[in-house]
Amino acid sequence: MPLQVLLVEDNPGDVRLTREVLRDSKIHLFLHVVADGVDAMTFLRREGAHIDAPRPDLILLDLNLPKMDGREVLKQIKQDDGLKTIPTLILSTSEAEVDIGISYQLQANCYLNKPVDLDAFEGLVKSVSDFWLTKVKLARNARKGAKPPVGSSAGENSPGTAQVPIAIDKPAGSSLATT
Repeated sequence: MPLQVLLVEDNPGDVRLTREVLRDSKIHLFLHVVADGVDAMTFLRREGAHIDAPRPDLILLDLNLPKMDGREVLKQIKQDDGLKTIPTLILSTSEAEVDIGISYQLQANCYLNKPVDLDAFEGLVKSVSDFWLTKVKLARNARKGAKPPVGSSAGENSPGTAQVPIAIDKPAGSSLATT
């Protein structure tokens, strides 16, 4: 069963680069993308258009988001008994000590500074992938009464999200379906 990763990011360039790096990795996963904090919480709570959304195994969260700030999203995740066990990584361009401190006070699992250099950004995403998606043992469907994940095939997308199935059994250079 593929890992389910939720990327909460409003910058299309960062979404594209993250998608490309993860696509090139050897990890079987679905990348779900939402562009604002309100949509992130709707996805995580499986409400509205996201009623059939899978429970993510990992969340990559930007701080500066429209509609609901990433700090508020993190606070709500960590206060929710059904969501607080999902590792939540902050990916932000902010190097402000106050942002770092608040993120850890709100129980972020780590805080990573997004570099502006494309090669450095690619390296950061590879590091996240190598550590969090291969070395760390993630709890799968740990939420009490959790529905089994949907989206095990490219045709089962949750409305309003972009899923990028990334399979390890694809030969290099083959094309992968992107929804």
